Amino acid sequence: MQVILLERVEKLGQMGDEVSVKPGYARNFLLPLGKALRATKENKARFEVGKAQLEAQNLEKRGEAEAVATKMDSTSVILVRQAGESGQLYGSVNARDISEALCDAGFTVSRTQVRLDKPIKTLGLHAVAVSLHPEVSVVVTANVARSPDEAEVQSKTGKAVLSQAEEEARAKAEEAALAAAAEAVAEHAEEIFEEGAAEDAVAEAETVVEDAHKKAAAQEVQAEAHAEAKAAQKAQVKDTETGEGPLENSAEEPSDEAVNKEKTQ
Repeated sequence: MQVILLERVEKLGQMGDEVSVKPGYARNFLLPLGKALRATKENKARFEVGKAQLEAQNLEKRGEAEAVATKMDSTSVILVRQAGESGQLYGSVNARDISEALCDAGFTVSRTQVRLDKPIKTLGLHAVAVSLHPEVSVVVTANVARSPDEAEVQSKTGKAVLSQAEEEARAKAEEAALAAAAEAVAEHAEEIFEEGAAEDAVAEAETVVEDAHKKAAAQEVQAEAHAEAKAAQKAQVKDTETGEGPLENSAEEPSDEAVNKEKTQ
């Protein structure tokens, strides 16, 4: 089907372009949303008459969108979800969830403006594009975490909060991969590099392995510290709920009369 675009449509064309699209795409999306007109003789004449007004309206809307984009840029929204120790969500986060979180943050964004190819199914920080205008887009961050506290940790560290076992497993896997790559370089250095460069390559590979060991050790310490902090927090919450506190010495001091009586006996 031939249509005339009334605004810029990504991967299709600019305002005023006459393009060919599938009938279903035109009937279900372009025409009902006012993004295009059927390319009939009457509509072509109608577009030419109103073209200047459409361009003026587009400029005004684009300016408004750019102002909103300036405020929304680098915005991060927190979405609390249940998840397993590996970081896999028990469910997902979709475009509607993100649009609602942005609305709660003070922005007016519809579900259709959130460009999410597929639902988010893991903990962590996820970059999501939001289309404010056909010519203006902005990227926001969806901080998916088990709790607001973990979301704060993820925001500071830039990575998902996982269980200590999962952190250690990932660190060891990364270390093993780097070590294997470094060993491969060292083993075939003379074949790969020119004479004189092999020793430098081996030294660099050894440095990579050493750095991997240090990084893995740091991650392990961080994971242990996080686990201890989490356990302490849970214990504190439990004490608060049960009303228990540190035990006090409830034994009463003996009176003077009792002391004198004991001495007499």
